[in-house]
Amino acid sequence: MAAVFAAGVGAGAINSVVGSGTLITFPVLLATGLSPVTATVSNALGLIPGSISGAIGYRKELTGQRRRVLKLGAGALLGGLAGATLLLSLPPDAFETIVPVLVGLALVLVAFQPQIGRLVQRRRERTGASPRRDGGPLLLVGLTLASVYGGYFTAAQGIIYLSLMGMLLDEPMQRLNGVKNVLSAVVNTVAALFFLFAADFDWTAVGLLAAGSALGGWFGAKVGRRFSPLVLRILVVTVGTVALAQLLLR
Repeated sequence: MAAVFAAGVGAGAINSVVGSGTLITFPVLLATGLSPVTATVSNALGLIPGSISGAIGYRKELTGQRRRVLKLGAGALLGGLAGATLLLSLPPDAFETIVPVLVGLALVLVAFQPQIGRLVQRRRERTGASPRRDGGPLLLVGLTLASVYGGYFTAAQGIIYLSLMGMLLDEPMQRLNGVKNVLSAVVNTVAALFFLFAADFDWTAVGLLAAGSALGGWFGAKVGRRFSPLVLRILVVTVGTVALAQLLLR
């Protein structure tokens, strides 16, 4: 019980700053004897408070982004529901085979975001196009598909969100991180509500994770908001690399 609570604290903190907290909680839940599906479902339910507290912690960075959040949140809601449905209807290997590819691509996009941003800016200057505040259809579709993955497993979901938004939105990393926390909260909540009526879960694990992730999400947001864009990017790439290695070695 202590290990599950501690994992919840760590996952809540990491999710609010970067993402990939599931890579802490999921192995711990498996070690307690839960089956992979029950562990995934319990994890989704337990991490909701952490997602919400992390989003609240970034409320200052969310100022002026209401319309963007509502539009992208609608796609996250649909994607999360689709991913939760896939978890209960498909064999694990059918979807998880592409997970390392998605995480690896996201890491490359985050690591080279400044260079990609400059290339996009020069292209806009040549064509005379102005940046779209909402990222256009490409961002909406990309984040919706990332939310399908998030509803299914969630590991490195936040890193994929940050990579897509960093490439298509002209915003500081911290403001994008605020949007990422809201989208993650939407996906976790809709998936968890679906699981409540369609899957088995462990209430003890859910309660311990909920308490731990709420505390960790608040602390992570308080600390993470002070990071510079460079430090945040380095942290994202570091955590993402560990996540990728764990996914490849599972």
